[in-house]
Parts: sequence; C-alpha cells; structure tokens
Amino acid sequence: MFSEAAKILIIVGVIAVICGLLLMAAEKTGSSAWLNWFGNLPLDFHIERENFRFFFPLGTSIALSLLLSLAIFLFNKFIR
Repeated sequence: MFSEAAKILIIVGVIAVICGLLLMAAEKTGSSAWLNWFGNLPLDFHIERENFRFFFPLGTSIALSLLLSLAIFLFNKFIR
C-alpha cells in the first residue's frame, strides 16, 4: 500500500522538478512570453492603494484547477 503511494509521490516530485527547470530555462532565455497570461486573467483582482496592495488570482486559480483536473482525468483514464 505505501509503496504505491511512494511511487506516485516520487513521480509527482520528478515532474515538479522538471517543470521548475523548464520555467527557469525559459526565463533565462527570454522565451517566457507564453507565461504572460499567468496572473493577468479577467478574474484576477489587483487592488493598489498608497500603502496597500492586494492581489487575488481567482481566474488563474480556476484555470489551473481545470488544467490539473484534466491531467488527472487523463492519467486515470489511460494509465490505469
């Protein structure tokens, strides 16, 4: 039981590291223009006052939730 969970955690960790390395490489090469949408969707709220700054990324959270749900669905559909 724990060995299956350990394998899944290791795979998720490796995927997270690879994604992080790709993001770092994209930033260093200047080709991160495809990430400009991140944090600038219609439901992302920005409130700035003189001594106050508030950011609530509702649209980005919904988009990431949909993408992750789709990825998990596809993983369960085709891997298992």
